[in-house]
Amino acid sequence: MDEKSSHSHRLLIVLLMLMLFGVIVLQYVCPGTSDCQILRIGSIFKSNSASDAITYRNGDGKDGSPKDPYISEDNALVRFVPRFNFTKADLSRAVDFNIKGDDVIVFLHIQKTGGTTFGRHLVRNIQLERPCECHAGQKKCTCLRPGKKETWLFSRFSTGWSCGLHADWTELTNCVPTRMDTHEAPETPIPRRNYYYITILRDPVWRYLSEWRHVQRGATWKASLHVCDGHSPTLSELPSCYLGDDWSGCTLQEFMDCPYNLANNRQTRMLADLSLVGCYNVSAMGDEDRSAVLLESAKRNLRGMAFFGLTEYQRKTQYLFERTFRLAFIAPFTQLNGTRAASVEVALDTQRRIRGLNRWDVELYEYARDLFLQRFQRARQQERRQARERRQQERRRRLRGRLSSSSAARPGRPLRPTEETTPPRRADIRPVTRSQSTQEMVEGGGETLEAEGLLPDWWDLEENGTLEDYTDNVEQW
Repeated sequence: MDEKSSHSHRLLIVLLMLMLFGVIVLQYVCPGTSDCQILRIGSIFKSNSASDAITYRNGDGKDGSPKDPYISEDNALVRFVPRFNFTKADLSRAVDFNIKGDDVIVFLHIQKTGGTTFGRHLVRNIQLERPCECHAGQKKCTCLRPGKKETWLFSRFSTGWSCGLHADWTELTNCVPTRMDTHEAPETPIPRRNYYYITILRDPVWRYLSEWRHVQRGATWKASLHVCDGHSPTLSELPSCYLGDDWSGCTLQEFMDCPYNLANNRQTRMLADLSLVGCYNVSAMGDEDRSAVLLESAKRNLRGMAFFGLTEYQRKTQYLFERTFRLAFIAPFTQLNGTRAASVEVALDTQRRIRGLNRWDVELYEYARDLFLQRFQRARQQERRQARERRQQERRRRLRGRLSSSSAARPGRPLRPTEETTPPRRADIRPVTRSQSTQEMVEGGGETLEAEGLLPDWWDLEENGTLEDYTDNVEQW
């Protein structure tokens, strides 16, 4: 009995040591789960539910056919009913982006929308002829055009916060061209660049809760410039919600009670042209008029952007970016719902108040989601139509090859001088029915078209894990 007991104790100790060794190795190989390739690969074998990572899966259809990987994201297209009427130009966003020319992608990074993760995808996860140079310990990567010493990407992880910390649409559109021109060598002629603005949006309630949790941990974004019409707002135009260095430890109630909190309707404000409402001077017009102008400006700018994505639809965001810019990502995006905001239990009354504080963001997000899904739907339809056209072209090519080869193998008898090519009499003409062999329609062909599927065209028409103090990390390009 004692021998069995000692044997089981030794076995238990060995198992514990193996587990400890595995944990140590995992921590060494993957110090952070956000960038761990092993964990990312392992997520491929998880289920395709809404709470798991969205991964590529083949052969999941009932008939063994490949399953559409985009359906798994909340079954958005199954329940999607368009509410807004957009023009063809609004829905077709393929741009002629030339990375070797003078085109520049400008990323407008709104706080707590998953922009940090997307920004890393831009510098580390795109298949490029000349990949971005990213070195360990450095926060910025060098993203240069092939054969040139010019950057094609203006973002936090490529050029730093060159126009200010989390610069908005008003700041970027006025700052980026100047910064790009001054960065070029003096002897180099200034090219005429095309700027393609992109951004990521998020559900307003979850974004608001995520920002509260971030501020609660000590984030302030004090270094943001908020430049509008050439100057930053005064203290009376933009009062602070707290005294001291930061607002760490604030409760959600305190966060919601501050009337000057820039978290309220942040996405609308950062996408709008603030010069239309007198910048941060709220006395320039009434609150309702000001909000309406900002909301309409944000919608207009969002429609005009080359691309925007939604945090809640990572795979569709990847698909639309790749189709818009004709750039391919190396690894697929993953849908991670286990954020800090998602771990917060909020009463329904509190959620309603948050929606009230962010009512313009709520309306903007519903508008953006409708536009986003309509763009995705249209892009998928175009992709299927192009695939069908390629199949039909291949069928026609094969048909021409078969007809030419059969004609060469069995040439017709030449006419004698006494013979005439008189048309057949009406009694000799008989209709061809579907039951008759296609052989009769193609004399000497040797094979039927139907058996090979060679039919005419008309036949088948049918972040949040980032914990950085932005105040100490404002970098200049």
